[in-house]
Amino acid sequence: MLNSITDGLLCCLMGKTTNAVGPLDSVESSNGYSFMEVKPGRILRVRHSAPPRSGPEGAEEPQHPRGTVHCKRRITVYRNGQLVIENLGDAVRSEILHCHSGSGEPSSTVELELSDATGPGPTQGPASTPGCATREAAAATGKRRKRKPKKVITIDCKKQITSCKGTHSDVVLFFIHGVGGSLDIWKEQLDFFAKLGYEVVAPDLAGHGCSSAPQIAAAYTFYALAEDMRAVFKRYAKKRNILIGHSYGVSFCTFLAHEYPDLVHKVIMINGGGPTALEPSLCSIFNMPTCVLHCLSPCLAWSFLKAGFARQGAKEKQLLKEGNAFNVSSFVLRAMMSGQYWPEGDEVYHAELAVPVLLVHGMHDKFVPVEEDQRMAEILLIAFLKVIDEGSHMVMMECPETVNTLLHEFVLWEPETSAGDGQGEKK
Repeated sequence: MLNSITDGLLCCLMGKTTNAVGPLDSVESSNGYSFMEVKPGRILRVRHSAPPRSGPEGAEEPQHPRGTVHCKRRITVYRNGQLVIENLGDAVRSEILHCHSGSGEPSSTVELELSDATGPGPTQGPASTPGCATREAAAATGKRRKRKPKKVITIDCKKQITSCKGTHSDVVLFFIHGVGGSLDIWKEQLDFFAKLGYEVVAPDLAGHGCSSAPQIAAAYTFYALAEDMRAVFKRYAKKRNILIGHSYGVSFCTFLAHEYPDLVHKVIMINGGGPTALEPSLCSIFNMPTCVLHCLSPCLAWSFLKAGFARQGAKEKQLLKEGNAFNVSSFVLRAMMSGQYWPEGDEVYHAELAVPVLLVHGMHDKFVPVEEDQRMAEILLIAFLKVIDEGSHMVMMECPETVNTLLHEFVLWEPETSAGDGQGEKK
């Protein structure tokens, strides 16, 4: 603690940032690790594991039409902030993942208030035909027909959602960590899927792990980090790509899924929070000067341990150490928190996604309330929510076997649709 205070005072007096994270000396690949220069002088460490393949690429990819889903929904935004979602496509069913939000009864119309991000769940229409449900909803509100919507978005596409096996050479799994983490927090998942034959990719965000740490705040805005992830994705992506994000990393997965709908096959969001636009808090401890944050770093690390894990024993402390979690400089931490500005990532942005999503939530998470993930499940077109009772914010480190099983089931999952079924499964 005394050393931390001394370093903080030196930081204030000399104008230097201590504990800066820099790249390793070598940029050569070693044991699956390599360094990728996304921009001049901006280098990310990446773990990339690709098993040897025999035969032509995609030789074992299923060729039958099973898993084709008609994704159709109409999103109406009114000037008073009301969001109305009408799901008109196929019903999606699963024999493996019985984890739909709500009662599981399909409905055709969902009404949400954009301004109430933490309010009660949506009012669901009756389980009837889309047209009938829409008429009943209109009749119930009376004057809605007379209101002119601010914006109407129509999504009408067909997606083939297939089982992704480790033997399929066109499948890549991307793992993206959040603030204060590193690719090492995914160790159990990376090892698990690599042993099953999957190609896996996991980068360190700028300023984290062994990636370079630019000493300008602009290097850590959402848009700067998103462009880094775009560069990594474009380098390693194949035909069917699955994105797995944790906490802040979920936002980058959402960004990539929105930008590359034909390449992103499935998305997994772990404790990612609700479908709300990002905006930095004005009354946050992370707005303090860097030198003050450095003095408080031991307290912040302890607070993260208390809030991020369901238990705070020697095992959890060792997991933090091995995962290189919350081991970033005070400058990077402050810049990351103040750079979380993404006004486009609102509920409408998430509602436009036509990709299946698995949401995993640790029940004891003190950073992300379960209600936020429940709202995310309501907004998304095809979403499954699983709550792990024994887990917290770092659930993939606390309960690796449970998380690995859930992730693998979802990766293998293939939807069942009823031919000619006009009513979709509605959130």
